[in-house]
Amino acid sequence: QVQLVESGGGLVQAGGSLRLSCAASGRTFNTYAMGWFRQAPGKEREFVAAISWSGGSTYYADSVKGRFTISRDNAKNTVYLQMNSLKPEDTAVYYCAGKRGGIGTTSGVYIFWGQGTQVTVSS
Repeated sequence: QVQLVESGGGLVQAGGSLRLSCAASGRTFNTYAMGWFRQAPGKEREFVAAISWSGGSTYYADSVKGRFTISRDNAKNTVYLQMNSLKPEDTAVYYCAGKRGGIGTTSGVYIFWGQGTQVTVSS
C-alpha cells in the first residue's frame, strides 16, 4: 500500500518560515493529485493547499494564500509545502494526502494519508 511520510515540522517564531516535505512510496505517485491539510486541537481537519498530478495547477485556502506554496517533484516522489510569514493561528498538525483524479478541497475524497507533522508558531 502507498505510504506517505511527512517531515519538516517544528517550532518557529511568528513571521518565520518552514518547509514541509511529504515522501511517497510507489510508482504511481505521479498519477495522484496531492493535498495538504491541517488540524488544530478542538477543530476539524481543514484544507490548506492542493496540486494536480503534473504540478500544473494549484489551489489554496484563503487563509494561506500568498504565504504558502505547494509544489511537487515527481522524480523524487515528494510534495512540498513552503510556509512563509507564519502566524500563531497556523499552529496545527499538518498532513499530506493523495487522491485519484483532480484537485480536491475536502478530506473525504483523499484516499492516502500520512501520519502528520507538528507545526508550532510562537508569538
